[in-house]
Formats: sequence, C-alpha cells, structure tokens
Amino acid sequence: MTMEMTAKTRFMRISPYKVRLVADMVRGKPVGIARDLLALTNKKASGLVKKLIDSAVANASQNKEIDVDNLYVGRIFVDQGPTWKRFRPRSMGRFNRILKRTSHITVVLKEK
Repeated sequence: MTMEMTAKTRFMRISPYKVRLVADMVRGKPVGIARDLLALTNKKASGLVKKLIDSAVANASQNKEIDVDNLYVGRIFVDQGPTWKRFRPRSMGRFNRILKRTSHITVVLKEK
C-alpha cells in the first residue's frame, strides 16, 4: 500500500490557467527536484505551488510510516474558484466588466 499526503489551498487570487502552467511542470517529479524547479521559475504561481508542496511534506513528516525522502508529486490539479466581478467606468456612461479569477490548488504526494 502506498501512502499519500494531501495539501490544499483555496481561493488563491490567481487565474487557474496560470497555475496549471506551473503545475504541469512538476507533476510526477520527486519533491526535491520539484522544489528546485519552482525556485528557479520566474512566475508568481511557482511560489504558491512551492509553498503548498512544502506544506504537504510537513504533513507527511508527521506520519512515522512515511519516508519523506521517497516522496514525489503524484497528483497536482487546479480547479477554478469563484470569480470576483468588478467594473471599470468608461466614457459616455458605459462600463467594462473585469473578472478577477481565483483558484483552488490540490497537491497529493505519494511514496515510491
């Protein structure tokens, strides 16, 4: 039986599309390599995903049966959260809608 550890973050103020670009980069990688990749990636989402992976590793370290050195990113997925709707005034009494998207990110670490 393989052990799994999960960490979730919800309502992150970043578009799911932008986070998925980073999530696809680390999916299936060992935790050490994934953290190094994220540290060198020049994207806002990389810091959020790195922090979430660190949280999942901390969760795993609380369980004595899991060897933290053998963990890899088994599953990582990004769901769309609620969208904040804002309005920008325009000329002649009109307005434009601005959609501020949010994300729910889930990381599942598995043991080899």
